[in-house]
Amino acid sequence: MIAAHTPRTVSAALLVAALVFGGTRVVSAQEPTEAVPPDQFFRGTVVEVLEERVGEVVGAPQLQQVVVVELAVGGGTKQRVRAEFAAVAAAGTGQALRVGDAVIAVKSPPPDQSYFVVDRDRSRPLIFLAVAFFALAVLLGRLRGATSLLGLAITVAVIVGFVVPSIVAGASPLFVSILGALAIAVASIYLAHGFSRRTTIAVASTLITLTLSAFLAAAAVSLARLFGSGTEEASYLQLGLLKQVNLRGLLLGGIILGAVGVLDDITTGQAAAVDEIHKANPALPVRELYWRGRSVGTEHITSLVNTLFLAYAGASLPLFILFTVNGAQPLWVTLSSEFIAEEIVRTIVGSIALILGVPITTLMAAYVLGRQ
Repeated sequence: MIAAHTPRTVSAALLVAALVFGGTRVVSAQEPTEAVPPDQFFRGTVVEVLEERVGEVVGAPQLQQVVVVELAVGGGTKQRVRAEFAAVAAAGTGQALRVGDAVIAVKSPPPDQSYFVVDRDRSRPLIFLAVAFFALAVLLGRLRGATSLLGLAITVAVIVGFVVPSIVAGASPLFVSILGALAIAVASIYLAHGFSRRTTIAVASTLITLTLSAFLAAAAVSLARLFGSGTEEASYLQLGLLKQVNLRGLLLGGIILGAVGVLDDITTGQAAAVDEIHKANPALPVRELYWRGRSVGTEHITSLVNTLFLAYAGASLPLFILFTVNGAQPLWVTLSSEFIAEEIVRTIVGSIALILGVPITTLMAAYVLGRQ
């Protein structure tokens, strides 16, 4: 029969931490400090469903199953084990495991050594999507598409190889994120758009706007009395080995890194627009070139601000719905909560960075190009 207790589940944040730290288990202050053997993770395939029922945990329906999983234990050998699986019984989502499903199983450390299915193995569809994305980028973008992918690889390398390890080691998240954002901006813009005069203008404008955004983000977070603790993931970071991470600095660093991508778009687009206007009429003075470029930039701002809001709102849509249907507290209380306030500040700071990027880039491009 299915055990009465709920099997241990692993959150997304802890899975990422386990991957980064090579399987190190994060322990809380209440747990003993002696070495705890790490969990063992295996890829496997469901070969039989033994039991299945829907129970109730904390007033919510929960799907509980006992399945037989064929694990790939290394060296080409297979092993069949009995494993438990539990998930919130969301209506109509097909949460139940079926024969043939690719799954991820975890073996708990001694003396328990039980097996649990913690999630489905999505490696193959993710690899397929990534290959399709890379192929389309190269097919349609050709050389620029390939160089933009190289810029993406550098972005991932900077975040994974520099930003994350430095923050974990105890460095200031804000300082590290600014350095990482500057490196990402320079590398990605030049690789994606080539080495040219207008690309250099875009890079310089991005660095100036990014610096202003850092001061603005720090002021906004301080004014709103935000501490970076508005999410479940932030709470996990304060456990055990990661308790030295500055959550407020981490919030600021996330805002800065999030602003780099949108600034890339606005600065390169504005620099290109002013350059094309100048080529169409090289006799235009700096002032006229600036105002014509600003006219193009105004249209750019209106579309990107809405895009930025939708990007943040889409990522947090379930929580937005939860807060909307919650009638236990007024709307103004909900808006003042740490999580919602963080998203509001993130959106506003990013939008202000976009707005500032237009006149800064336009002025710099008009001055450089108009004096030629």
